[in-house]
Amino acid sequence: MSAPPLQLSFLLTSIIIFISTATATTPIPHLPPPPPHSSSDLFAPILAQLGFRELASAADSLSTTTAATPSWRGPATIFAPTDSSLLTCPSCSLPLLLQEHTLPGLYSLPFLLTLPFATKIQTLAPSPLCLTISSDHKNHPKNPKLFVNGVEITRPDLYDDRNVVVHGIQGFVSHLSPLSCVIERTTSLSFPPAPPVAEFHLMASMLDDAMLRLRISGFSILALALKVKRSELLELRSMTLFAVDDVGIFADDGGGQSFVENLRMHVVPDMRLAAADLEGLAAGTALPTMEWGESLVVTTAGGGGPLAPMRINYVKVARRPDLVSNLKIVVHGLAVPFERVNQTDAVALARIGRCSFNGVGSEVEGKGGVCVKVGPVAGKEPTVEIEGRHGL
Repeated sequence: MSAPPLQLSFLLTSIIIFISTATATTPIPHLPPPPPHSSSDLFAPILAQLGFRELASAADSLSTTTAATPSWRGPATIFAPTDSSLLTCPSCSLPLLLQEHTLPGLYSLPFLLTLPFATKIQTLAPSPLCLTISSDHKNHPKNPKLFVNGVEITRPDLYDDRNVVVHGIQGFVSHLSPLSCVIERTTSLSFPPAPPVAEFHLMASMLDDAMLRLRISGFSILALALKVKRSELLELRSMTLFAVDDVGIFADDGGGQSFVENLRMHVVPDMRLAAADLEGLAAGTALPTMEWGESLVVTTAGGGGPLAPMRINYVKVARRPDLVSNLKIVVHGLAVPFERVNQTDAVALARIGRCSFNGVGSEVEGKGGVCVKVGPVAGKEPTVEIEGRHGL
């Protein structure tokens, strides 16, 4: 039996209303929004354009997401070693080096200068590893130098677009130590004081930097000697080193070879004395050395000009001042090594403007801080001062 016409009309009307309501309330699907712009996508072209081609080739490591290394999509700061600096660590992994030299967040030069000494900031490396930021702002407020893990930032704020900051660094590079984050993670401008282990790692970085620069400056024998004594030198807080180059060590007179044998006498421990500091030392000042019972004596004070150079143990020290200078170490070049002197006599005579008797018994005295010859002993050719090769 067929349904009554009225019921059939009601049924059709209900079906039409239901379909219309369902169609009106069903949302229209939309495509997902494009992923936000990531700073890591910009690393490769920025680094390549700035000349850091080796690092640019490893930039994909910062945008690759894994369980151990989630990619960073926010602003970042890169401390970029030059391609030549990367040659100092041929066994290093470029992707890991880039992660270890990249910080999350923006750290411009003005901000870095506000950080306390030896501030540690965690990097984008997979395991907790930190860079140590230091400066000599207190000692040189007008022209401060910045160091990251002991390597000088030679080109600060090389690139800054409010999304990526790049600082150029040059020096010895290596992978970070697992102990690089020995204090709690840096999150603000309130930092605890650096423990002794931080100073130890800073001194290690500075020593590596000094050895590298000495090796490429003609002081390879000294660099090797420092490597041999590395463990002993790392116990120092700072040091001043008086150095003889390779040519001087292998000079015909043979005197340079005593430099390696008496290296400890050429190291002033726990004192960083730049050229300006040496110039300010008075005649008769005694400087301690790493050689037990031996001190260096300022026999002629500085400030007398080229005709009256500063002398320590009667040896000219103005040949190559500040040959190497970083946050912990200063190296001054010598033409000839220091010789042992009677310290008591040298101090007393220097303070009254006199020098001691020379090796052949000829007395020399001071006039205006310069040692001159008087009264040579008959039959002997006197030597007034200890000079370098060719009178240097």
